[in-house]
Amino acid sequence: MKIAIAGKGGVGKTTLAGLLARSYADDGYRVLAVDADPDANLASSIGISSEQLEGIEPISTMKKLAKERTGASEGYGSLFILNPKVDDLPERFCVHHKGVSLLLMGTVDQGGSGCVCPENTLVRNLMKHLLVGNDEVVILDMEAGIEHLGRATAESVDVLIVVVEAGKRSLQTAAQIEKLASDIGIRNIAYVASKVDGDADREFIMSSVPISRFLGMLSMHEQIRGADRQGSSPYDAGGDILVEVQSIRRSLNDLLGRKASQH
Repeated sequence: MKIAIAGKGGVGKTTLAGLLARSYADDGYRVLAVDADPDANLASSIGISSEQLEGIEPISTMKKLAKERTGASEGYGSLFILNPKVDDLPERFCVHHKGVSLLLMGTVDQGGSGCVCPENTLVRNLMKHLLVGNDEVVILDMEAGIEHLGRATAESVDVLIVVVEAGKRSLQTAAQIEKLASDIGIRNIAYVASKVDGDADREFIMSSVPISRFLGMLSMHEQIRGADRQGSSPYDAGGDILVEVQSIRRSLNDLLGRKASQH
């Protein structure tokens, strides 16, 4: 199963990604979690310490590796390989914790004109390998722009989960994400509400997102805020958080089952 998660910055998408990764791993699945957000925080959400990440850098910043794999030379306009070898990279650069393998992907600054450069080529080919040639549960923590995903990989994403909170700005970002996703061919787009605090938030969310594609809610738990302060995983706090995550997973299975029966 390939799950991409996106949403407005600070909405709680990384918390959801970490919770889902740990939940699937606890049920015996092989899980690969990919941090494709430039503001990389997925490690702490999974429960990986800063000491475990010592010396690990995002793939997108490995200029030397990108040049070696693509055969690029110095200078503007140099020729390089567009399909470099990438299948060995996850094993080389993953960090493992509680049954979850974490890969720091990062993002390439494309500026206003796009970037056809060795780093971007390496990242895009690695993303294609992870989504097309991988039999694990893959969870992608994306930024709002989802630019790592293109038409070559979109069809391999089983679902894009857009995380929202009870606010207009969050919903505006969600609408932009849904349009981008539809433009590149992602068929299954679902919603999860985060930081839900009381009936007013619930009513606002339920009146603002498509109910048929709504997977569930993560409440405003003190355990989540406490884990954030400590740099630990909210999954380890247990309690109602795990109940909500399991409910989201059941809704996700139902959604994908319905979509599969329609094709």
